[in-house]
Amino acid sequence: MNKRINIVLPEKTVAVLDRLTTKGTRSRFINQAVVYFVDRKGKQNIRKLLKAGYQANAERDLEIAAEWFPIDEEAWQTLDDLREGKKPASPKSA
Repeated sequence: MNKRINIVLPEKTVAVLDRLTTKGTRSRFINQAVVYFVDRKGKQNIRKLLKAGYQANAERDLEIAAEWFPIDEEAWQTLDDLREGKKPASPKSA
């Protein structure tokens, strides 16, 4: 469903609009431009939020990764041993 609205644009903007589209297709062009702009701005905002989030948590995430690194390495070594037909090493006692 479409709705008619009245908008006011600067003369330069109307001149650009007239160069890029015909009078019968202005509404479609403006609609596509608005949807594109909103989509683009939304993605930029999401990127900013994600970047801020991972920067804020970077130190904590590195500490967690360092804590779990030996366990992860042991698991990969066990998998490699199984693939090579070796008996896995016995678990280390804490």
